[in-house]
Amino acid sequence: MTVRFRPLRIVANKTLMYLLLLLISFITVFPFFWMLLTTFKSSRAVFAIPPTWMPDKLFKPGMWDNYVTVFTKHNFLRYTFNSIFVSFMAALGQIVTCSMAGFAFARMEFKGKNLLFGALLATSMVPIEVTIIPEFLLMIKLDWLNTYLPLIVPSFLTGAYGTFMLREFFANIPRDLEDAAAIDGASVFRTYYSIFVPLAGSALVTLFVLAFINNWNALLRPVFYISESHLRTLPLGLMAFKGAYESQWHLLLTGSVISILPLLILYIGAQRYIIEGIATTGLK
Repeated sequence: MTVRFRPLRIVANKTLMYLLLLLISFITVFPFFWMLLTTFKSSRAVFAIPPTWMPDKLFKPGMWDNYVTVFTKHNFLRYTFNSIFVSFMAALGQIVTCSMAGFAFARMEFKGKNLLFGALLATSMVPIEVTIIPEFLLMIKLDWLNTYLPLIVPSFLTGAYGTFMLREFFANIPRDLEDAAAIDGASVFRTYYSIFVPLAGSALVTLFVLAFINNWNALLRPVFYISESHLRTLPLGLMAFKGAYESQWHLLLTGSVISILPLLILYIGAQRYIIEGIATTGLK
């Protein structure tokens, strides 16, 4: 029997590649690991010199003191539910408007379609900092301050990426399905929600997750529109731990861990659909 040995160069290249991947993984994961450990430390232990790796209270009474403080004294449970509500409604509205617009640009013919689609894509290059002041003045006239409407409604109309993604998905659906629906007497809207929406399930889930994360992390709009404490979202709640002269880093990082957990659960639950949606969008 002949034994074939791999060339030394191939083994060395693979070893270096794996070492590089391990280094990148360590650099990526270490800040989160340090943040998690800090949530079990006191304010004094955070700035101890030399730094301590393992918290003194780990697996001891008082280990969860920071979490208890965040939830009981800073109303973080309410902020979490506020963020879930705002992010869910904004993401839901965005997949509705983006799917309709994507269907129109992909399957319907009307004058100026390409020009309008190009203008829509161009809006993605305009940062929110440019439009926030006129938007704020509009919200004042609508009397929407200290409500969730300014955080939800604008998201319905800012889906350039979502519209582009769904347009590419809808454009690759066979024309025969649309023709068969037309022969059966289905209207354009019936064809949209009976055929195209069910087929785009994975792409819609992907867009929902991306929109949810984007709205979950939004800070600028809540800063402008929310001043009452019971309406705060999680990013605003985290700002309460940062002061002009002193910051409560142990509580700030505890709140950060709490804010990450819902996104982590959402991504893990929708991971299969996200991979499928990204893999199939734009393929023929």
